[in-house]
Amino acid sequence: MLSSDEIAELAGAICATAETLGQTISANAAQLMAEDLAEHEPAAIANALRACRRELSGRLTLAAILQRIQAADGRPGKDEAWAIALTASDEYQTVVLTEEIRVAMNASDPILQAGDKVGARMAFMSAYERLVTQARAEAKPARWDVSLGFDPAGRVLAIETAVRMQLLPPERATKYLADMSIAPVTQDGGAIAGLLSGEVRPASPAVREKLQAVREEIAKGKALAEEARRKKAQADLVDTYLRKRQLRAALAELNAKRGAA
Repeated sequence: MLSSDEIAELAGAICATAETLGQTISANAAQLMAEDLAEHEPAAIANALRACRRELSGRLTLAAILQRIQAADGRPGKDEAWAIALTASDEYQTVVLTEEIRVAMNASDPILQAGDKVGARMAFMSAYERLVTQARAEAKPARWDVSLGFDPAGRVLAIETAVRMQLLPPERATKYLADMSIAPVTQDGGAIAGLLSGEVRPASPAVREKLQAVREEIAKGKALAEEARRKKAQADLVDTYLRKRQLRAALAELNAKRGAA
């Protein structure tokens, strides 16, 4: 929750953003919009305003800002969520899924088990959209958890992939492996577990080839993430400078209007 000073600063940023779009928002309207956004994380709000400045061609609205905050919360769309749910219905597979997917599966599983895949999909999507809408209305961040399957090697790979996709932080992934006593007992299982720890272990030729491909994909993903982080840092510096300049101008204008009144 933003403090009163942060809300006042956000109101100024809203005025500045509107000005870049050729629009003027009154101080009272900006204050109301800032109060409605106060339950969200400051970084999420700043990113949403930045997206509005870059993407909008019309008026700045509270709905436009909220749409961008919600789109960046990390929750998968309903079709992707259904694909994850279908995979999770196979008890052999280990799947990383959100709380909304897990709860929506309760509505669809009985129908799916009865053989009606179309009906199960409709029930799942209806429940999932309702749960996501409610979570976003309450400004709850997305939380990813692990649904363990029977395949031990698959568990390690699924969790490692979730870390690479930044769905799970490394410390939580390590805790999952420790708490659930995932201890590979075969040579290949130990080599797969080494992917997460960074330790190189011997494997059979077939598995060694697959592990090398995974390692190359991990390295490529890290390189792309670092490049994206560097570009974002540069863009943020420029955006921060422009935002502060616009904010000072907007505040000066507001103060001038108040003085004239």
